[in-house]
Amino acid sequence: MVVQKAVVMRRLSCLMLALLAAGCAAKPAPPPAPAPSPTAIPPAPPRGEPGQYLNMPAAGLQAAFGKPAFVRKDGATEMWRYDGQSCRAFFFLYGAPLAVRHVETLPHGAQNAADMDCLLALKNAPGKT
Repeated sequence: MVVQKAVVMRRLSCLMLALLAAGCAAKPAPPPAPAPSPTAIPPAPPRGEPGQYLNMPAAGLQAAFGKPAFVRKDGATEMWRYDGQSCRAFFFLYGAPLAVRHVETLPHGAQNAADMDCLLALKNAPGKT
């Protein structure tokens, strides 16, 4: 019986040593990936709308500026873009009836989201359709 206990103890100690060695040999978990840095949001354009274009119906906008270079429709909202030599104008239309609710230009005006010189140049541009 003593010999049998000694054999069991030897096997048990060999098993414990093997488990201990296996635990030490395991690779540590990789460090967590660094969180991506947030992308900076560009600053918003200055507030303010050129009053003569707010609430202008779509037909009036097309009569004043011609056919837009690009129209994007998102649900009940439309964005009309007009391209000039040195600037672009973006008119945002929504509501019933469809009318201008916001105007921006690139580059922006000094105090407003829309540069009046850009809007005048686009309005007076030859070749409007």
